[in-house]
Amino acid sequence: MVQCPGPATAVFDPSLTGYDFGPGHPMSPVRVDLTFRLAEALGLLDGRLQVVGAPAATDEQLLTVHDQELVDAVVRAGTDGHHDERHGLGSDDNPVFRDMHAATARVVGATIAACDRVWRGESLHSANIAGGLHHGMPTRVSGFCVYNDVAVGIRHLLDQGATKVAYVDVDVHHGDGVERIFWDDPRVLTVSLHETGQMLFPGTGFPQDSGGPDAKGSAVNVALPPGTSDAGWLRAFHAVVPPLLREWGPDVLVTQHGCDSHIEDPLAHLMLTVDGQRAGYLALHDLAHEVCDGRWVATGGGGYSLVDVVPRAWTHLLAIVGGEPLDPGTPTPEAWREHVRTALGATPPTRLTDGRTPAYRDWSEGFDPETWLDRAINATRAEVFPYHGLDPLP
Repeated sequence: MVQCPGPATAVFDPSLTGYDFGPGHPMSPVRVDLTFRLAEALGLLDGRLQVVGAPAATDEQLLTVHDQELVDAVVRAGTDGHHDERHGLGSDDNPVFRDMHAATARVVGATIAACDRVWRGESLHSANIAGGLHHGMPTRVSGFCVYNDVAVGIRHLLDQGATKVAYVDVDVHHGDGVERIFWDDPRVLTVSLHETGQMLFPGTGFPQDSGGPDAKGSAVNVALPPGTSDAGWLRAFHAVVPPLLREWGPDVLVTQHGCDSHIEDPLAHLMLTVDGQRAGYLALHDLAHEVCDGRWVATGGGGYSLVDVVPRAWTHLLAIVGGEPLDPGTPTPEAWREHVRTALGATPPTRLTDGRTPAYRDWSEGFDPETWLDRAINATRAEVFPYHGLDPLP
């Protein structure tokens, strides 16, 4: 791993846990709270990772991506509980809750703040793990996502002078909202590695979905088969992401780190471990240093194994953002375990590892057209690489 010479920040304050769809909803804010408690118990927040407050996004900032009608509908729903099917408000996925506009604007503001710190050179890396709401559309909420903080953050970077932004999304679900918003913008490269839409929400994100007429090749989709584990996921990642980022040469790298690709996640069918996810985070960190002088904005995303997976995965992410990765074998502190037991009545994990050592076979060694995984990787390379002057063959 490349060492980070500059300061790193995590944008957080307790107000971010106000993004809360209510009891029983999979996207519980307890996962954010447990992550920061674990990071703090491990001493991450006392060293090179500085915590800074989360401002609220202004309506003007939200309107760089979202329509006024959607903002008005969200404000109304969070005030009087009004359901609005046209804007996706009030569904099982997206129930309305009190002050939902203010809560989501705070998440968006945190991502803007992270982008600002990196773009201005105040932080080399900055993270908002409460962010990553990548399904939000300009006119509609979708998939647990009200406003799309990632898209607003990328738009902010462009408005501040960035000429090229690369976005890499490793959530198990296709990053459809971010892709759609920048579909025809040649300044933004969106790369999503996700379980195939044949099996999983939102049912999109196939190799042939490669960008609008003025931005062909700017949208990249790796549609992975269910059951893909560490070795297959890392094989796909390294076959597609590094060559494209090296060729693209972005000014800044923005990433979304939904950890719902884990084998224990209840809402999807990939089979990664925390160790495999950590390997992906390390690779993205090093790519940021290789292709854009280390300018890296990291966000959270999905992840619904609230105690066993999300806190461990995102604590690894925060440590990597801070430039001091944690040994996977590190025990979870007893004080944190006791909080999990007493506050949640749950059995906490005892180590930061799942006990795996991630390894993969490099694409340059050849591919097997008889396997679904290799066909998926090959389809993405064949569709997108020629637009970037890259050879799709191994």
